[in-house]
Amino acid sequence: MAEQKLPAVPSGTSAEVERLYRSLCRIRRVEEEIVRLYPSDVIRSPVHLSIGQEAVSVGVIDGLNPDDVVAASYRSHAAYLAKGGDLKAMLAELYGRNTGCARGRGGSMHLIGPDCHLLGTSAVVGTHIPLAAGQALALKREGRGRGVVVFFGDGATEEGVFHESLNFAALHRLPLLFVCENNFYAIHSPLDARWATRRLCERVATYGIPAHQIADGDIFRIRDLTTEALALMRRGGGPTFLECHTYRWREHVGPAEDFEAGYRTRAEVRPWQENDQLDVLARLVAPPVRARIDREIALEIAEAVAFAEASPFPAAEELLAHVYAS
Repeated sequence: MAEQKLPAVPSGTSAEVERLYRSLCRIRRVEEEIVRLYPSDVIRSPVHLSIGQEAVSVGVIDGLNPDDVVAASYRSHAAYLAKGGDLKAMLAELYGRNTGCARGRGGSMHLIGPDCHLLGTSAVVGTHIPLAAGQALALKREGRGRGVVVFFGDGATEEGVFHESLNFAALHRLPLLFVCENNFYAIHSPLDARWATRRLCERVATYGIPAHQIADGDIFRIRDLTTEALALMRRGGGPTFLECHTYRWREHVGPAEDFEAGYRTRAEVRPWQENDQLDVLARLVAPPVRARIDREIALEIAEAVAFAEASPFPAAEELLAHVYAS
């Protein structure tokens, strides 16, 4: 592995770096446990893993206030956990159990965290973006300075509703941060087969929205740009757009690797693995502290798996609940 240049630690304390490391490591280890569990069939839904992409969610959400709102799509484990979602409830949801965050009805693609201000996630590409705009309009009218962040992939930028939402947010100066997790593929279709140019930020800027590209995955820059954007929004400055280059290490859906599928090569992932932000942060945390955090995460995951496995399935009479008007 090539030696990596460490980013400058942002002004602040080692506690901030430790917080980022804990959040990033927690998400990675949870999803690695999902990879381990998935072949056993205990998980009752498809899974879209964020392994390799976690720094975007962690960096952005670390720049938010607890009562700011997050909207995400189906690849949402990272956003859910970074925002403070209950791990036991998340794993129980993947297990299809009644104690899940959606009572076992939604599975991996339909997580929800009202206690931590995470809107229900959506499995249909782009559909959550206008919902986030509506939430931002509501918060602007509320007048308490709260903001909304919406995460989506590069494929969602090709949906008409993405552009409609950009225009609406700019027109009404909504407190909405658009975050594109650009991993260069829409399922198996590469970016250059879909976009006439890669100038996404330029296209967004035509709506009068400040647009920034983070091409190296630097978690500190992602966090700092988010903090600046939210400060602008809280002053009534309107939306901001971040294009965060990233790369998923696993297949589009499922726990395996897919570099033999023919649409990408293993060489593509190597630079991202060499610049893994989890490794970057690990080198900035004192070894005894890192070991303690790792132990605490392992214990939390074991307890959450045990909770999910011990939880009951929904009762049969629940099958038609919330389907028809009473």
